[in-house]
Amino acid sequence: MSLSQSPIVTSSFLLSFSMMPGIIIIFTVLLYQTGCVVSVVTPATNCYVLDNSSHIYDFSNWIGELFEYDGGVGADCAIRFCKDVELRSQSGYIGFGRFEGFNYFVADSERYDFVQEYYNGDLQHCETYHDKRGRTAQLNIICGDCPNVQCKKKLGCICSVTSESDCRVIVELAIPCEKPGLRVFEGFTVGFHPRSWEIVYNGMTQYGYEKAYKDYSFDTDQRRVSLYMTAVASLSKLVQKPTVTVSPKTGLEVTLSGSGATGSPPTTLSPTLLNIDWRCETAHDDPYVVQLTIPVEGYDPIQFSLTKMCESKQNVAGTSTKGWALFGIFSCVFFVISTMFCCGGFIYKTQVQKQHGIDALPGMTILSACLETVSGGGGYMRADDLNGAYASEASWTRESVREPTSSRTSERRYGT
Repeated sequence: MSLSQSPIVTSSFLLSFSMMPGIIIIFTVLLYQTGCVVSVVTPATNCYVLDNSSHIYDFSNWIGELFEYDGGVGADCAIRFCKDVELRSQSGYIGFGRFEGFNYFVADSERYDFVQEYYNGDLQHCETYHDKRGRTAQLNIICGDCPNVQCKKKLGCICSVTSESDCRVIVELAIPCEKPGLRVFEGFTVGFHPRSWEIVYNGMTQYGYEKAYKDYSFDTDQRRVSLYMTAVASLSKLVQKPTVTVSPKTGLEVTLSGSGATGSPPTTLSPTLLNIDWRCETAHDDPYVVQLTIPVEGYDPIQFSLTKMCESKQNVAGTSTKGWALFGIFSCVFFVISTMFCCGGFIYKTQVQKQHGIDALPGMTILSACLETVSGGGGYMRADDLNGAYASEASWTRESVREPTSSRTSERRYGT
């Protein structure tokens, strides 16, 4: 029996093959946990394009690459990739446009792979052409070789140049396109407002949030950051729950909340809210890096980084106001008990001890003793003592009135 017909080999092969999906899942989970997931970052230049399957092609290294074509339309054509198109002759050169933005670099749905548009060329005799943009050029890009000619240069060549009019030329360019990059979830945005996209635009992480930057750090006092996410409505259900990793792992407490934290589908008309609550548990000279990863089914994940400064330790939210709340509660209880005590004492003294007026107030005896001790005598006088004092003062006044009369009588007696 041959080795290929051995039941042991066959069963082992089937077992290993059946375990492949599980191994792939485990490997993917490990990538997320170790932070090795690669995200789509906006290229440093505008010389990039997304193909029809949303894969990104970055031609930043091709900027300024010169391609020349002899003859064609009575002049030589020169293309500086992602810069400009010119027609050169003995009398000089004529500019047929400049490359200005990634919106002019798109995928083609017909015979070509990509199409570039060049605008704002020379205006002479073309002042009113194409929305007053002067001479223009369209560059049709073929990934590979020309249909009928094989390029001699390694970086490709111009296949043909066609003059559509005196103000516009069509150029076919064959180049060895690089391997497709990551798959971009087009239309997805993340910003600090419902209609902004400072962090993620068109599925690509923007500069300043693709890695840690101290200049982009949030202050220590800012405990919450709110992010708004939007996506194309037909693809919004592909967005899943975000995950968060912190570096260093200890010292910063981070929690996620809001509709975006539960994986609710975001749309352009109803963005989802992702609240990031963070608290400094340990002061640190360098900022903490909080990396958020948003998985998207069938696409490469959205990933961006936020940094948080921790110049001092922060208390748990609500602890500072908790002490004042307890103080207020105890103050209210003390006030109620004191009021009940005063009322009960007043009723007892008026009904049982038959005291009236200020004497019936609880604590007046103690207060009188304290005042007498501080003032060194006198102090508070009861009502009975007060009446006696008035009577004594009246008798003393009457005696004082009589004394002058007796004195005058004595004087007359002894003067005779």
